[in-house]
Amino acid sequence: MRYTETQLLIIDPQNDFCDLPENWQPRSPVTEQVIAPSLPVAGAHADMQRLASWIAAQGETLGQITLTLDSHQSYDIAHPAFWQQRDGSAVTPFTQITAAQMRAGDFAPRNAAEQSRTLQYLDQLEAQGSYTLMVWPLHCEIGSWGHGVHASVLTACRRWQDLQHRAVRHVFKGMNPWTEHYSAIRAEVPDTQDPETGLNTALLAQLRASSQLVIAGEASSHCVRATTEHIVDNWGSDDFSRIVLLTDCMSPVGGFEAAHTAFLQHMHAIGVRCETSASFNL
Repeated sequence: MRYTETQLLIIDPQNDFCDLPENWQPRSPVTEQVIAPSLPVAGAHADMQRLASWIAAQGETLGQITLTLDSHQSYDIAHPAFWQQRDGSAVTPFTQITAAQMRAGDFAPRNAAEQSRTLQYLDQLEAQGSYTLMVWPLHCEIGSWGHGVHASVLTACRRWQDLQHRAVRHVFKGMNPWTEHYSAIRAEVPDTQDPETGLNTALLAQLRASSQLVIAGEASSHCVRATTEHIVDNWGSDDFSRIVLLTDCMSPVGGFEAAHTAFLQHMHAIGVRCETSASFNL
């Protein structure tokens, strides 16, 4: 294979995932209330500012930027609107739901007609052994402020486009309400009725053609981890030295710090390069 250029893959650098200071948070023109990030990752704002500075410094050498966007609707299998408890009350965010709990009647979809399909999904998810379904706060709702890109990263990407005379590539994931979609490469359980949830072979081919593939984004415990693992699984060789993780441009969801540490340790052990934006130059 002929390796073409250094590529940067930015995973989900979105407002809802960033612990933005108050002066970065807008007000709703409808309610006049401050719109706060719905799923802020501690450290993400600083991560994205470091990443923006790195893009600015490396822009002349950086050949391609691909940016993924977590893209959901309110009604989603991993959002509270989908679920109810045994007594019909709401399911609070950060509740994990297993197939056994659903069979016991502790949780059920609000739409009773979707009981069978939902249980089948949980069975498939658990059989893979990767994640337990998590009910997250409504986040990255399509069209919302929270779905948008962190302002510093957006500005850096715009300047890179002006410099390079080429567009940033965007990858949308998570629009199918029937499956979780942490990874930009494929959904956790691909929906056979929706090709967009299957293996993204075109994206993989593009990334594999990199002379160096630099990865940053949020969150390291979930979407960065899942995407990187799927890239490694489909890299086509056991030489991962062309993959670089900018470890100071990613942070874990609170409570999942151990997953972050295990992810970086595993990537380092197999030969993926773990660098910081301060020391890594193209």
